[in-house]
Formats: sequence, structure tokens, C-alpha cells
Amino acid sequence: MSNIVTLTTDFGLQDHYVSVMKAVMLGINPDLRFVDISHQIPPQDIMAGAWVVRNASLEFPPDTVHLVVVDPGVGTERDAVAVKIKDQLYVGPDNGIFSLIGDEFEYEAYRLTNQTFWKKEPSNTFHGRDIFAPVAAHLASGVNLSELGDPVEELVTYRWAVPISDKDGIQGWVMHIDRYGNLITNITSSLISESIGTSKFRIYTGNTILDEIVPTFNSVADGEPAAYIGSSDTLEIAINKGNAQQMLGVQKGAQVSIIIQK
Repeated sequence: MSNIVTLTTDFGLQDHYVSVMKAVMLGINPDLRFVDISHQIPPQDIMAGAWVVRNASLEFPPDTVHLVVVDPGVGTERDAVAVKIKDQLYVGPDNGIFSLIGDEFEYEAYRLTNQTFWKKEPSNTFHGRDIFAPVAAHLASGVNLSELGDPVEELVTYRWAVPISDKDGIQGWVMHIDRYGNLITNITSSLISESIGTSKFRIYTGNTILDEIVPTFNSVADGEPAAYIGSSDTLEIAINKGNAQQMLGVQKGAQVSIIIQK
């Protein structure tokens, strides 16, 4: 059993929230090892949290426990769950945070109803400390997933936008904007190969037009926009040594079109 617990939250680092969750887990098992994936998820942005977890978690050793707390519905009737996907374990709210990875792979999920593994007298507003952290620590210490509560047939999912392709090209959307202002789209490299092939094309986004996909953002001059296939195997648009979100006037959810030139 791995003793690694990762943490992904929208808590930031100004307050005590992250450290007190670690303190609770160390009180259960002082041999745990922590990896902070991110605590800079935009507040209450479930989609951003799902994106970050999807792109990081599967690289960890088998049986790593991923504690994910982006939880605008804390204290409501939303369920708390533990999930096994491939050889990884996840703990968090059942609010769509596991949508990206749960849609891609089969999963086994349990509702966290066994209060034996909770902190006593949990707060209504800090389930990260009182429910999710203790459960994550117990899982990382060898507790079986099925001991945590009742099976869940289907997790809550968001309907993620998918790109549309036709004879004229591809229409996609900006799915995530990273810390550098790079625009990460939902247009995969395989879809570009299948739909565009060797045809000439133009990429339209925000206030700019691009007519090629380059190897990396450093393939263009400083301050110039670049379209390239990023590490998530999707089309990204960046400004070399600049911020594409600001300079191109683009927000998450904005349309990105690749139009074949005839």
C-alpha cells in the first residue's frame, strides 16, 4: 500500500486550511507522505479542479490517495465519496470533480457513510478537515475502500463540451487557462489530424488569427501568439513571454475555430 497522499484544493495558502488537513492525517498515520498538486484552483471552480486532477493523478505510484477539495456545496446534501480509478484512489465531494477522469475510465465508488473513519463531530463547513482528510489517511494506511460506506452506481458528472468537426473544420472551446495565461482547448491532436489533415487552415480565437501549428510557443518571436499541441495532447494558444488570456481577450469557455481554407 502506498503511503502517498496528494492534495488538490481551492484553499490557497494564506490560511490554515491546507496545513490543518495535513495535521489531521498525520495524527492518524505519521508516516504519510504528502504531495501538493495545487492549492490555487480558482475558488469553487470544479471544472478547473477536475482538469488539474485528471492531468496529474495518473502519473503517481499505484494506490496513491488523491484528496480533492473543491467543494462549493459543502454542508448540503451532496455526497462525500471515495473512488478507485485504474490503480489510483480519490477522496472528495461527489459534485463533478471526478467527471473528466470518471468519464474516461471505469471506476468503483463508495459513499462515505461510515463515520468510524471521520473526525468526531464534523463541522458543516470544513469537510476537508473532518471527513475527507481522515478518510484519505485511513485509505493510505490500508483500509479497504468497501469499508468506507455504501457503493455508488454513478457519480455526479458535468457535461463537458466536446469539439465539433465537419467539412469546414473544427469548432472547440477553451477548457482551461493556466497560470501563464495559456489557453488550453478541448481540440485534440488526433481530431486535428483526422479533420484537417494536410489542408491549409486558419485558427480563430479572441482577437487574433493564426495560420499554422508550431512545435512550441518559443517557435515564434517574443510577444507573438503561437498555436501548438501541449502536454495534454490538445491544442493550446500562448503568447511567447506573454499572457494570451489578457493579450487576446479570451476567457475560459471562449470559442476556438480551425477553418479549412478552400
